Parts: sequence; structure tokens; C-alpha cells
Amino acid sequence: MFDFILRNARIDGRDRPVDIGVREGSVAAIEGALPEGPPDRSAEGRFVCTGLVETHIHLDKAGILDRCPICEGTLKEAVTLTAAAKADFGEEDVYRRAESVLRQAIVNGTMVMRSFVETDPRVDLRSFDALLQLKRDYAASMDLDLCAFAQEGLTQEMATCDLLVSALEKGATSVGGCPYTDPDPVRHIALILDLAERFGVPADFHIDFDLDPENSDLPALIKAVEARGLQGRVSVGHATKLSAMRPDRFGELADRLAAAGIGVVVLPATDLYLNGRDADHLVPRGVTRAHFLAKKGVRTALATNNVLNPFTPYGDASLIRMANLYANVAQLGSDADLELAFAMISDGAAAVLGRERLSAPEVGQPADLLILDAENAIDAVRRIATPIAGYKRSVQTFERPLPSILGNVQTRSE
Repeated sequence: MFDFILRNARIDGRDRPVDIGVREGSVAAIEGALPEGPPDRSAEGRFVCTGLVETHIHLDKAGILDRCPICEGTLKEAVTLTAAAKADFGEEDVYRRAESVLRQAIVNGTMVMRSFVETDPRVDLRSFDALLQLKRDYAASMDLDLCAFAQEGLTQEMATCDLLVSALEKGATSVGGCPYTDPDPVRHIALILDLAERFGVPADFHIDFDLDPENSDLPALIKAVEARGLQGRVSVGHATKLSAMRPDRFGELADRLAAAGIGVVVLPATDLYLNGRDADHLVPRGVTRAHFLAKKGVRTALATNNVLNPFTPYGDASLIRMANLYANVAQLGSDADLELAFAMISDGAAAVLGRERLSAPEVGQPADLLILDAENAIDAVRRIATPIAGYKRSVQTFERPLPSILGNVQTRSE
């Protein structure tokens, strides 16, 4: 009856460990005990979920610290240094660096990913072509959504718009913009939404990336999304202005984001690193309270953003680590809040991408299975649980043995 059985697995919604039977790449049964016979493996009572979801990463500009000497650590510097560096990006160079991060993400349990890829006159389509090939090569291990992205504005350099169109024609599955780098943010938003409608793809914006509570571009985006009927098809990243707003204004915008169906992705590592540079004491965190937004009905996610470049000069593509970092920064402690933090890297993150993907395995769904060294989602976030093994549509994608203590160690139990 089964091609494979994962035994003794703890999953959300079940009081006791279960066996998960897999047939033809899908979950065929979840029972307390399935028959012996098929190839199997025991999860040894560990937590099993359907894999993690990365909603916001830049594979094309990862691993470029050796080309970008950081002096100020500001957003402006990061944009400037990266713009200069990407003029020399070649397809093989981008592929090699992106592959390194993608492989880290896989062994850290990520199975779905949206990567932005810059398409402008400095880099043309070289980065996009590299990531398109990477997507093909790793299709068995990762569902990779490539977001054609205008990092450095649009209205002042309309050649970028033509390149976005080319990327979408070649296979980009979403389109992204960055209003805060454009002299006309409202027009920038309109142009990106035009492309989203034309090609029938989601839109994703880097937006409001500073700590000035005034002059937010979110109201203009909300208005445009509602006017076009694009509810549920648009998301934003950073939105750090929200962290600087008074509670009443924050609550008002949260309600409006929820009503417009706009997802919000918070990027703890980058937002912490780049924000608050002008403060000489009581430095603000600059991290928007994603859990408050979620409780207001906003689709929310936590994500990596950058790895080893001027925007984030560290990282390992571990979403479990990112959820733990957010929990620390946001001062989360209750089980309910930690469950929410895990949701923001799993099923909640999938919802931001417009996907219905439950965290717990279900009969009839693809056999995407991740074994974590934890008892449950709460435990996974608290301890930054190690991913032990992953299966994508029932095919194993990685194995990560736990460390062992060597030597003659005596324990009380002995």
C-alpha cells in the first residue's frame, strides 16, 4: 500500500505519535500504527512538519562582502555598494553564490522560497538567467519563486521596466518594486501593479524602510490594491516605519492592511542591523511587530532577506534561527506567541505567498516532510531545533545527523 512510512512522528493536531504512509509522492495515511513491510524510518518521537517557507531572500547578491567594504552600515551605503558590485555580476558567479545559500536553506529545512532578483541596466538579465537555471537544477528539492525586482527605482530609469517585462516573459513568477528608492513612489507602485496584472503574478514591495513614522507609502499601496481588486495578491517587506508609529496609527494601518489582504514580511536580521544608526543610546530595534499584525488578521511572515552582503553581513539561511531571533527581539515568551512565530516561517509564510500549505502533514497532500529535533513547534523555536532530514514529495533531500559526544563519559543512569 505504501512506498515509504515515516514512523513515530509527532505532528500538530495529534496527541500521540503517528505513522505517516506515503504513496506516489503524496501522504496516503496518517495512523497510530501502520502495517510492517514497506521501507520505513522512525522519527523517534520528534516533531514533523511540511517544511519551512522562505518569503523574502536575495540569492543574486549573497556572499559579496569581499567586494563591498562596509564603513557606515547604513541602508544607503548598502544600496550604493551593491549597485556598484552587481555591474560585474556574471551568470556563473551569481549561480555559484546563490547555490551556496540555496543548499544551506535546504539543509535548514526550507522547501519553498521566494527570491528577489534584480533586473536593471547594470546587471541586465544575467542574474535572472542564473537563478532560472538554479531553479531548474534544484526543482526536486525547492519550490523557487523568482521575483523580478526593481531595487533602484523605476520612473527615473524606465529601461528597468523593459527588463522586468523580459524577465516575466522568460519565467519570473512574481514582480517586485522598491518605492523608497524612486523619486515618484506612487507611480512606481502603479507600474509594478500594472505588470502584476498584465502577467497574472503576485506583487511584492520593499517599502517604508526607515524609522520616520511619517510619509508612509503604505496608504498609497493599500488604495491602489483595493482599487484594482488585487486583495490577497500583494505583499510587502520590511515596513519598519510601523515599528516607529504610535499604537493608534499602527492599529489603523494594521486594520487597513488586513482589509486589503496585503501580507507583511518582517526581516529581523537586516532590520536590526541597518536601523537606528543615528541613535547614541536606547537604540531602537526597528523591527515591526509581526505578531501584533497577525493578531489583527494580517498575513505575516519572518524571513532571511540577505546573507553575507552589506545589507546583512552574516547569516546561514536558517528560518528556525530567524524565528528565534524575532522571538527574542519582540520579547515573546508564551506558548501561543511561539506557535505564532513558527507559523510565520511555515503555513503563515505560505499564505503570504498566496499558497495553501498547512504546517501539519495531511492525507492527500504532497509528502513534504521535515523532521526537526524537537517535540513540537514551540520547542523548535525555543531551542533553534536542528533539522535532521527532509523529504520533498517523498524523495529525501538531505540528512543531517545529530552530533554525538565521544570519549569515556559516565552518566548517572549507568
